[in-house]
Amino acid sequence: MQLVSFTRPDGTNSFGTLTDGTVHDAGSALPEYPDLKSVLAAGAVARLDGAGEALALADVTLLPPVPNPDKIICVGLNYLPHIIESGRPHPEYPSLFTRYPESLVGHGTPIERPRASREFDYEGELAFVIGKPGRHIAREDAWDHIAGYSCVNEGSIRDYQNHTTQFWPGKSFERSGAMGPALVTPDEVGDIRAQTLTTRVNGNVEQHAPISELAIGIPEIIAYASTVITLKPGDVIVTGTPGGVGRYRKPELFLEPGMSVEVEITGVGTLVNEVIDEPSA
Repeated sequence: MQLVSFTRPDGTNSFGTLTDGTVHDAGSALPEYPDLKSVLAAGAVARLDGAGEALALADVTLLPPVPNPDKIICVGLNYLPHIIESGRPHPEYPSLFTRYPESLVGHGTPIERPRASREFDYEGELAFVIGKPGRHIAREDAWDHIAGYSCVNEGSIRDYQNHTTQFWPGKSFERSGAMGPALVTPDEVGDIRAQTLTTRVNGNVEQHAPISELAIGIPEIIAYASTVITLKPGDVIVTGTPGGVGRYRKPELFLEPGMSVEVEITGVGTLVNEVIDEPSA
């Protein structure tokens, strides 16, 4: 299934499934669940299949699939070409940092170049969402904890990212990144390691890599992160970007208003966002 969260035409938020341009509003049919995160926590994803009023995709505004995760954990420098272009050593452990929900919008909603910077970069990435909670999860059990996969553009404000050794400022500007269109369940995706990620800016391919090139794989990320903190249903983990980001191009390629960014992962979908300037105060 393709699981989505969205804003209805009347302005209320809901959740459900996406099939061939039609959104089924399961939130209206299952009032015992306030949001998709609560469905994941209850292990009730199967109840969403075909449930609820049918709405045209064009009539709703997609939100990030899980708009209100308890945490968003991101992995930096996790594809060999990006490690090489950034001049960093091959990682022994995942380089983890956090984003906040306010930093992400959904498919079709513009991402914002902040007033504070003109170094607004794209990063196409694979994300997965936790469906089954756990602490100290063994690598061999990690796949059982995944509810599904989604595309992320981890928009990065490079000068703020590099002010210090801490990535957080450059990764957390409001509405600077995006996630979606949907959270696609593992049974529909198949082996995620067999899929390929492509990022296009204004239709031009800037990043292209198989997911199998992750320097630290998904089971290892889950095992490491869950050693530190309990992973909960709805938690988002973003796995890193391939080579080809704008900062390391010659000449550099930074995002400007009027540009568009597409992040496509085979078997998962294509996330599309236009770029605008942050509105004036």
